Amino acid sequence: MPTRSCQPDRTLHTALGAVLVLSSAFSLHAQAGGVTGQATEWTQLANNTELISLVGKSAEQVNNQITQISQLAEQIQNQLNIYKNMLQNTAQLPNHVWGQVEGDLKNLQNIVNQGQGVAFSMGNVDDVLKARFQSFADMKSILPDGAGFSTTYQNWSDTNRDTIAGTLKAANLTAGQFSSEERTMSSLRSMSESADGQMKALQVGHQLAAQQVAQIQKLRGLVSQQMTMMGTWYRSEQAQKDLAQARREQFFSGTLRDIRGGQEMKPRW
Repeated sequence: MPTRSCQPDRTLHTALGAVLVLSSAFSLHAQAGGVTGQATEWTQLANNTELISLVGKSAEQVNNQITQISQLAEQIQNQLNIYKNMLQNTAQLPNHVWGQVEGDLKNLQNIVNQGQGVAFSMGNVDDVLKARFQSFADMKSILPDGAGFSTTYQNWSDTNRDTIAGTLKAANLTAGQFSSEERTMSSLRSMSESADGQMKALQVGHQLAAQQVAQIQKLRGLVSQQMTMMGTWYRSEQAQKDLAQARREQFFSGTLRDIRGGQEMKPRW
């Protein structure tokens, strides 16, 4: 029996801490399947240059955050599998081990909120840029069938919630039982009273973790596509500005010519 199963997974909790710190820095406050935070700041910036700069930095932070939560979901999935193997060899998991299970499932719930927050925030980016820049609104999407990122993120969010609800329903559980930390803990405490209940919780948690690994990978793909599109648009905008600036400099620094014949005008002595 692996010895690491009987002790808190330090790597797991360290990774969670890193995600929470990054989320706090990025102002992703989970609320009912969506977040506000920095997305609100984008709509309040009057300076377009500041807006583009903030969006670029935020998109890079989001990309890093998704990598973090994807790794964390995989670790939780593996850890819950270890607990399942332990339970098969014992009548019931000891209280101190079950406490670790509860912690991992709470972390999994946090991952779901993190993913929903990213989808909401990046969808808001698309809406803000389209409203502020006509050139961005006219840019052809690189998504299939020309779908917009805002709509695609919403579809991802809906699909993820439906998948979670379906998994819970198959285990005769409801999404409401896992909708908040308080209700989640209450449900887990009830399950911990029997070996069957513990196994059900572990099986559901393992399934949810596996689903989140797959869903976060899809989310990472969407963010990468969006960042590529924004980069293409920004380079195009910058190229046009550079060209216009070069033409202005050429106009004002060029040699004066006779507008009638195009000949250089020389001073008369």
